[in-house]
Amino acid sequence: MRGRYAVRITPADIGQRVTIRIRTHAGEGQPSTTDVLGVLRSWDKGVLRVERRDGRVSEIPEADLLAAKVISIT
Repeated sequence: MRGRYAVRITPADIGQRVTIRIRTHAGEGQPSTTDVLGVLRSWDKGVLRVERRDGRVSEIPEADLLAAKVISIT
């Protein structure tokens, strides 16, 4: 049985630590998905901004979301 992707975050989760699986637009032979882990800093005009542990900010188009959830900070 295959799992289903589910986006379980909303703009209300800004400030929370999240894990997000996104669709990539890589070329043939390249992975078609990747994961981003960090703190959701904003979600505005269809773009999520996630701050990673090293301080880099990833901008993720909402249309590329496959799965996402809030994770606990330990």
